[in-house]
Amino acid sequence: MTDTLRPAAPAVPETEDGGPRTLKRSIGVVGGTLLTLSCVTPASTLFVVVPDLFGSLGTATALTIAIGSLLCIAVAFCYSELGTLIPSAGGEYAMVSTMAGRLAGWLVFVLSLLVVMIVPPVIAMGTADYLAPVVHLDPSLTGAGVMLLATLAGLLDLRANAWITGIFLVLEVIAAAVVAVLGFAHGHRGADSLLSLQVAGADGHTDTVTAMLVVSGLAIALFVTQGFSTAVYLSEELEEPRRNVARTVLATLAISSVIILVPVAAITMGATDLAELTGGDIGSMVTAWSNSAVGTFVSLCVALAIVNAGIVMVIQNSRVLFASARDKAWPEPVNDVFVKLGRFGSPWVSTLAVGVPGAALCFVDLDTLYGVTGVSVTAMYLLVAVAALLCRRGAHGATPAWRMPLWPAVPVLLIAVLAYILARQEAAYLLWTGGITAAATLYWALYLRPRRDTRWLVSIPEDARA
Repeated sequence: MTDTLRPAAPAVPETEDGGPRTLKRSIGVVGGTLLTLSCVTPASTLFVVVPDLFGSLGTATALTIAIGSLLCIAVAFCYSELGTLIPSAGGEYAMVSTMAGRLAGWLVFVLSLLVVMIVPPVIAMGTADYLAPVVHLDPSLTGAGVMLLATLAGLLDLRANAWITGIFLVLEVIAAAVVAVLGFAHGHRGADSLLSLQVAGADGHTDTVTAMLVVSGLAIALFVTQGFSTAVYLSEELEEPRRNVARTVLATLAISSVIILVPVAAITMGATDLAELTGGDIGSMVTAWSNSAVGTFVSLCVALAIVNAGIVMVIQNSRVLFASARDKAWPEPVNDVFVKLGRFGSPWVSTLAVGVPGAALCFVDLDTLYGVTGVSVTAMYLLVAVAALLCRRGAHGATPAWRMPLWPAVPVLLIAVLAYILARQEAAYLLWTGGITAAATLYWALYLRPRRDTRWLVSIPEDARA
């Protein structure tokens, strides 16, 4: 890890004055938090991801998500300090490249790109299920339509998108609140059930959820609130990033954890029996607790939440691709295309490059890649924690930035816990992620490293360095 970067010299001379092409600073903490919360997309997570956890963890789901949220506080501390030191649209890879070396940064880039390319189409395909009370649609075609709509929205100015996603966010928070109120009002078990660690087995009998199963589920639990990291991708467009990145990261994590965890607890207490809880059909539970009209309203709010998540994820992904091209990760003709900015200041080619393939992926069976996503998120957090452990060396220690409490204990503990969680994941998911990482390492060894003076030069915007 000796091949680290200092605050880099301009990497891609694209502007008239010869400096690196940068994005426009146009949003504050409120706009950044709205966009970041929309990427967490609490309602989509609650209705699309959490049911799978109910199926494997039963009443232990709320506890697992709570533990994951506590771990994410340490992760958020790392992101906040690194994000204020290195406020770049490259997000994790810019932070890790600068602190832990170019190879580590490249691997983080590949892991983050893997996560953000898979998740949007998988969630988008769930739109048809929640539009079913109104109209029956093909899941793949509907998901592709959502991805294309999100791509068109991603071409707009970031401030406009903050307002669009903010409106959608209000609706999904209302849906989550309705679920919470109904679940608590129709409680069939007490609060102690949240610690009972029971799940309905395939034979109808009650099984006990082991501690190892909870640890294994933590990879997905970390993914549940993973979107708070979007704040660092937007750091190049946040006003006063040295102050506002940390505020946005921590505020988003706190709000999203409450929005997700409270309804999960309500559902656990409100389900009539373990079989219904393990089945994870939240829509049917809501209808049983109220009536079909309320169930339809909640379903439509979830559908809008999925569209909202698609918009923000396309925005996030395009910024990562834009930054990688600006930092010369690809052959020069590719770099030149991906750094082009449109009339609204958005990286329009990069937006199309992530949105259109996302629409195509809606016609591929991606269910098995949830496990790969969980492993990728955990591995990415692990490398970020390593970078946070190194972030106060040399000149970086004197750079004005938000500083996490209890350093270096926080990143050291986080590294140990995340390594243990990785070791408990299924071998197939580890092999898939390992194979992709190996291919990325080969690209690094054969193309990037031999051209270290002209390729993968991570840059930091001039105003951020100042």
